[in-house]
Amino acid sequence: MQAHLDDLHADLDAWLRIPSISADPAHAGDVAASARWLADALRRTGFPTVEVWETPGAPAVYAEWPSGHAGAPVALVYGHHDVQPVDPPELWEHPPFEPTRVEGPDGPELHARGAIDDKGNVAFHLLGIRAHLAATGRDTPAVTVKLLVEGEEESGSPHFADLLRERADRLTCDVVVVSDTGMAAPDVPSAVVAMRGLADAEITLRGPAVDLHSGSFGGGVPNPLHAMASLLAALHDEQGRVTLPGFYEKVRPLTDRERELMARVPFDEAAWLAGPAASRATAGEAGFSTLERIGARPTAEVNGVWGGYTGPGHKTIVPAEAHAKLTFRLVADQTPADVGPMLREWVQAHVPEGIEAEVHTPPGGVAPCASDLDSPFVAALLRSIGQAFDTDPADVLFTREGGSGPEADLVEVLGAPLVFLGAGLPTDRIHSPNERVLLPMLYRGAEAAAHLWRELATR
Repeated sequence: MQAHLDDLHADLDAWLRIPSISADPAHAGDVAASARWLADALRRTGFPTVEVWETPGAPAVYAEWPSGHAGAPVALVYGHHDVQPVDPPELWEHPPFEPTRVEGPDGPELHARGAIDDKGNVAFHLLGIRAHLAATGRDTPAVTVKLLVEGEEESGSPHFADLLRERADRLTCDVVVVSDTGMAAPDVPSAVVAMRGLADAEITLRGPAVDLHSGSFGGGVPNPLHAMASLLAALHDEQGRVTLPGFYEKVRPLTDRERELMARVPFDEAAWLAGPAASRATAGEAGFSTLERIGARPTAEVNGVWGGYTGPGHKTIVPAEAHAKLTFRLVADQTPADVGPMLREWVQAHVPEGIEAEVHTPPGGVAPCASDLDSPFVAALLRSIGQAFDTDPADVLFTREGGSGPEADLVEVLGAPLVFLGAGLPTDRIHSPNERVLLPMLYRGAEAAAHLWRELATR
């Protein structure tokens, strides 16, 4: 594998220079260029079939390398080539689209937007399949390897499910390998086994028809911002539980085995608070550890609140409107479609007289998903990670990803189980300034992928 490291570095540097920000229409051409770059890289790697699939939004890239063995299993790798915006740019230590190597405490790092989320996680498969062929002496992989790399994940994957349905005949597979996650720590071999779902909402409260003079009308008419503050304060009870009636009704409780497995993951809460969390304290649902709360329990978060006057100085008004954006992370057996009706009913029950409420919940959302811990595919993954870290597969730990993605669509449309293989770390600052990838982790990911194709073939 060492012989191909220079190729990996050159490829990843070139790809990271493309600002493929899917959320910004001004970068639509860059997202398209990113897809073309990846298609060319896959062809250089040896994939005999490589196609750019157009969508009503950003293009996806599909590649396929059939195994030479009849009846070999088929593995589909999922990832994405779009990236988050870089705001605020002044907090970046280096230009976000100029890959920069930095020597860190755990080894060499590569800093750039997309370094791990998700271009790094996709790029290690280019190295991994080269290493797999070199190690096995084969000219085709031991399993048929397909890749589907979308261009809209950071924008909510609005066209992804339709793309899966339209191309389902090309995407048939025995297992989906999700490479948009990571591991617990550089020295802790681990595998994600679940991701949370997501539903979002926007609340608008309207009071007077126009902004009113607070001296003439304050204390005499309802204030939408006061009402919004009370409403949002009531979203959680004293135990940190979401107060929407029925919110926990479908939540699948954690089993004793799942809690024991999560407790095995080393977690320094003080270091976590001082590092990526950058928080003064932990908070959340009582009765659960921090790891359980951020990976395995549902949440409601207020993402933004605005209304009235926010400019310099004072404008003494009773504002006409107040607004808030919320997101709900969901766990096994919850569905995004259930959240909207719950929220609308709850808001109507909590707004005071004289306040008109409007709740907008976009259709769709993201369903939660999970691996079957006892499946042979998970066993093959654990053996592969164990070999990459030179450890017993029984020592590979299970983690849960608190974020969300379109993985549940892959399960629903393709009917294939999921396993997760990623090289990211909690300290990689994804979605934040100074995103980075720890290069030794990228190499470990490639090595695990190289072993995985062989292990799946002997499943």
